[in-house]
Amino acid sequence: MTRQTGVRYADVIVNISSLNKSFQYSIPPELVERVVPGSAVLIPFGNAKEPREGYVIGISAEPKIEPSRIRPLAGIPEGRVTIESKLIRLAVWMHHTYGAGIQASLRTVLPVREKTRQTVRGTIRLAISDEEAGELLETCVRRHYAAKERLIRALLEEGEIERAEAIGSLHVGSDTLKKMVNDGILTVSEYTKMRDPLELTDPEEGQIQQEAELSEEQRNVVRGIEEEWEAEDRPVLIRGVTGSGKTLVYMELADRVLKEGRQVIILIPEISLSWQTVRRFRRRFGEEVTVLNSRMSKGERYDQFEKMKKGDARIVIGPRSALFVPFPDPGLIIIDEEQEPSYRNENAPRYDTREAAVYRASLENAHVVFGSATPSLDTYYRAEKGEYALFRLDNRYGSAELPEVSIVDMREELKAGNRSILSIRLQEKIADRLAKKEQVMLFLNRRGYSGVQTCRSCGHVIKCPHCDISLTLHTNGRMICHFCGYETPAVKACPSCGSHFISGFSYGTEKVEADLNRLFPEARVIRMDKDTTREKESYGKLLKNVADRKADILLGTQMIVKGHDFPGITLVGVLAADLSLHASDYRAEERTYQLLVQAVGRSGRGDGRGEAIIQTYNPESECIRDAVSQSYNTFYEREILAREMLDTPPAGNLLAIHGSARDPERLDRAMQAVHSFLLRYEPKKQFIGPAPEPVSRKKDMYLSVLYVRQADLQRLVWLRRMTDKFISMNEGFRNVSFQYDVNA
Repeated sequence: MTRQTGVRYADVIVNISSLNKSFQYSIPPELVERVVPGSAVLIPFGNAKEPREGYVIGISAEPKIEPSRIRPLAGIPEGRVTIESKLIRLAVWMHHTYGAGIQASLRTVLPVREKTRQTVRGTIRLAISDEEAGELLETCVRRHYAAKERLIRALLEEGEIERAEAIGSLHVGSDTLKKMVNDGILTVSEYTKMRDPLELTDPEEGQIQQEAELSEEQRNVVRGIEEEWEAEDRPVLIRGVTGSGKTLVYMELADRVLKEGRQVIILIPEISLSWQTVRRFRRRFGEEVTVLNSRMSKGERYDQFEKMKKGDARIVIGPRSALFVPFPDPGLIIIDEEQEPSYRNENAPRYDTREAAVYRASLENAHVVFGSATPSLDTYYRAEKGEYALFRLDNRYGSAELPEVSIVDMREELKAGNRSILSIRLQEKIADRLAKKEQVMLFLNRRGYSGVQTCRSCGHVIKCPHCDISLTLHTNGRMICHFCGYETPAVKACPSCGSHFISGFSYGTEKVEADLNRLFPEARVIRMDKDTTREKESYGKLLKNVADRKADILLGTQMIVKGHDFPGITLVGVLAADLSLHASDYRAEERTYQLLVQAVGRSGRGDGRGEAIIQTYNPESECIRDAVSQSYNTFYEREILAREMLDTPPAGNLLAIHGSARDPERLDRAMQAVHSFLLRYEPKKQFIGPAPEPVSRKKDMYLSVLYVRQADLQRLVWLRRMTDKFISMNEGFRNVSFQYDVNA
């Protein structure tokens, strides 16, 4: 193949509904400075006489076929930048930053929106006078035309009815309707019914209402953010205690952006949060608010995209994928509960939604607002350094107070003969709340529990002697450190106190529910976990029952402790608070602190002061004590010091190289080869592993990980790209898959 010196080539996709095929064109010299990834371009295509429009997804100096067969670009459409162009630039940034193929990044930001048949409905009215209809009704009665009689009688009473109601409820056949229309008795007006994933059962919920007045503290935050927008316009972090009314602030900021004729994207970490969030926004902004999530049907998703394109919906609320909605001019991106790990995509590309939001905002000239009671260390670190603007809400809204929080030492419960997961004190408090007709929330902290070996007598956790993180018990009877690979046989007795009460955690929500039903048979218990929320509308139904006081006890895992506002809940119990402390993750203390503060924050959001009880086998933990005092600054200062000493994010940068293969020996050789390759560029001390993943086998695939530490983020991204090239050029990596995490 002959290479032409100095020539640049553009990879172009022609149809964004089919992202798997791209075509290469040469870039004429006069267009070299203007053509960038994401550019809309005009191309000669096939035998078409007129150039077609396409989008550039990559630029290189290497031709993929003989250069003489590559045609040049025909030009650039003048005077417009399309929505697709900006989203493709976002996909290219994502590809370069997080790895994975460009096609995977394109499919992430440009999901194929299949057109589905829209629902056509009809309204039936009388085409004759009431007097004529009365005469016809008498005829139908006399001749026993029961279906016609029911229909005419209903129309005389109501004026109009839906065709579906006539066929379904009144049992009028479609042939009968057609004949009555042809005879001039009826008229049918057809219209397209947009599928609404937020159909409201209570008509009052759909009416626009005035939200509560802002407090002085909230007004100061809104003014401060507006001043920031007029000045530096940095991303904004609102650190507000649980119940401080961050949503009211979001609404005020959204109102300003809507008045400028722009659109608003609101990201939430859990589908379950959409139930309350969307209804609050709909009460203020009406039908301009819509929602996107993975549980919607194709038809519902298609209709919501159509509403956005037409400008009928200008606020979208949803999990991380809602960031990529095709708004023509988004002016504000809000990321609520920004500390949540679910903002990190688990599949390639493993992007961080917060970083992607900041990048999209830079393309759109939009504002970014993060909100949390317990900000991630990454975001707060940037705020401390001045990269982000920081605003605080230190008081709960109205007269509400932060709950009173106390600790129960579960080691003492075991000594007293109580082997239940519910301490005696918590049982007494639950009984007290039930007697007062108040509600209780019980949070079972199962994050990080898998395989962790804990002594129930003294609370000791079996840890790696090299990494100070817990060892994980595997089915082969070996305990493994998933950071450095250290192995040791499973222990039979506690090395600290000698007790034989040492085991993994065996309680689940079903078992706790059974205990509650046995101890409090009169209580109405609602359990929220993956099993009870499989159906599409299950989140909203369960949470509405709690809001309507149709439940006495709400029991669940992480999904119940984030952002929900139920004034009737006056007691929160945290079960097994310390389990997440022992996860094989340098963020274990951070995530435990966040979970506990978010959990206790669900209590006492009404008139009276609430209470929270944290049950733990490790009451001496500084992390748990910080959660009890709800002292974010104390926790942050201690934890950031540890991160600086370990060179982990946000003080340093960390690249995780994840490998997977069906053959464990092939995987091990591949990971060692990658490690050896990178040792050419970085000293040995910068690496951790390779070692098995915390869950080292999934669906017959063996999993391993290698960590690379580096102070310079750009160098880390460069190392990732070099690794990608090395893997793609080496036949020995066949049948081994790789994914990358940056600062996960």
